[in-house]
Amino acid sequence: MAIDSIVAQIDAEIARLTQVRALLSGTGKPAAKAVTTSAPKAPRRKKRVLSADARKRIAEAQRKRWAAQKAKTAKAK
Repeated sequence: MAIDSIVAQIDAEIARLTQVRALLSGTGKPAAKAVTTSAPKAPRRKKRVLSADARKRIAEAQRKRWAAQKAKTAKAK
């Protein structure tokens, strides 16, 4: 059964590649529809970007945590 699955995936890939080749060669006619056996991929999320102010606040908070940890270890010695 695993071999059948592999063969089906290879056939699907060949069909996709044939379709892409037809589109790129300029014929404009895609080949027969490819049969997909795998689940469709989920769309990628947009990359989230932090503002400069947010980065600054996060950096300051981290420096405070580092300073507190350093003070704590200095008292222990």
